[in-house]
Amino acid sequence: MSARGKSRGPVRIERDSMGELEVPEEALWAAQTQRAVENFPISGRVMPAAFIRAVGLIKWAAAGSNSDLGLLDKKIAEAIQSAAMEVAEGAHYDHFPIDVFQTGSGTSTNMNANEVISRLATERLGSKVHPNDHVNMCQSSNDVIPTAIHVSAALMIDKELLPALTHLHKTLVTKADSLDDVIKTGRTHLMDAMPVRMSQVVGAWANQISDGIARIDDTRKRLHRLAQGGTAVGTGINAHPEFGARVAKAMSQHTGVSFTQSDDLFVGIATQDTAVELSGQLRSIAVSLLKIANDLRWMNSGPLAGLSEIHLPSLQPGSSIMPGKINPVVPEAVAMVAAQVIGNDATITIGGQSGNFELNVMLPVIADNLIDSLTVLSNSSRVLADSAIAGFTVNQDAMAEVLQRNPILVTALNSVIGYDLGAATAKKAYAEGRPILDVARETTDLDEAELRRLLDPEKLTRGGIQG
Repeated sequence: MSARGKSRGPVRIERDSMGELEVPEEALWAAQTQRAVENFPISGRVMPAAFIRAVGLIKWAAAGSNSDLGLLDKKIAEAIQSAAMEVAEGAHYDHFPIDVFQTGSGTSTNMNANEVISRLATERLGSKVHPNDHVNMCQSSNDVIPTAIHVSAALMIDKELLPALTHLHKTLVTKADSLDDVIKTGRTHLMDAMPVRMSQVVGAWANQISDGIARIDDTRKRLHRLAQGGTAVGTGINAHPEFGARVAKAMSQHTGVSFTQSDDLFVGIATQDTAVELSGQLRSIAVSLLKIANDLRWMNSGPLAGLSEIHLPSLQPGSSIMPGKINPVVPEAVAMVAAQVIGNDATITIGGQSGNFELNVMLPVIADNLIDSLTVLSNSSRVLADSAIAGFTVNQDAMAEVLQRNPILVTALNSVIGYDLGAATAKKAYAEGRPILDVARETTDLDEAELRRLLDPEKLTRGGIQG
């Protein structure tokens, strides 16, 4: 029997408020989960493991808080906590079979967790642990699922995304430092422009990533606010007044991430503004990675008919028909990641618009796409750092040859000879295919020593007015 599919083997009968139905004998879930499995055979994609982990942690913290508040028998709470922690650690992930495209509140997934934890806790305790009355005490799907979105994203940022971005940033800074003496032709509109140092090019990439880290850090202040304790609509009905704050404190102590209860539970349940904000920050990072990836691809193009300014590490054969061809596979993969994240952001944005009155009703798809973006950005940042940035080499001879023949260097003479004479000099150099230094000796009254001083590419990368 596949835990995620319908069983053709032994079944048992489970009951809920709508009646009886068959459930696979080996399944840890019960009736409400089974109904959702049968109601939503849509994509075959189940809720991400990171999300189920967050739900397990919430159930763990909830049981402990309810016990501390005197609402839940200590032995029942301990059984629930033990089972919930197993769920959080991924031990029973195969028993979360519900499609991402389900009820918009995520009630099916919340009940899936309640039923699995109830079954496990009942087996441990030897007496009935109820999925609603005990596991779901002081909770509603309407505050559990928004809380799980924040918790899963916050943990992924803390454990995966920020370490990956920090590693990429450090790799870029190290590479920039090693290339400070390499000067290349700058390009605007894909056309030759004034010279730049390779350290300036790679340093700009590094600063794009550091800006992305800063944006994520700013969003975390709002992401760490949890909706738990708001129950159905934000009023806190059926929850102890201290419950939400206690859950946040327990989650903080366990994870090391500073969670707090939201100061406006209505916002936490009715909206997904923070998820939309975070997705926008992830989209910005994706755009940065796409820019870096495309710059690498262009500079690596060739080896004969392209720019051939750098050589990316050779990782695998590039063609099934052209022997010896090597392609920039890592930048290509990163570019596809960027496209995926931008698409995910569009879905999350639409999902965020679906906060109808007191509840957002696209929570599962928001969670799925947000976790997907966090996953692929984290992984691709490390791959880009280790398999492209760290190991690329520069073709200094090719860069120097192109730089010497670049007529745009005449820009450095503007303050001395004026724009019009500079333009005429550049056109003559283009037409004759000659270095700008040679042509400027003929079109200006500047001697060679002065021209060499004014047209020194290294000096031009320092900026300022030449003269």
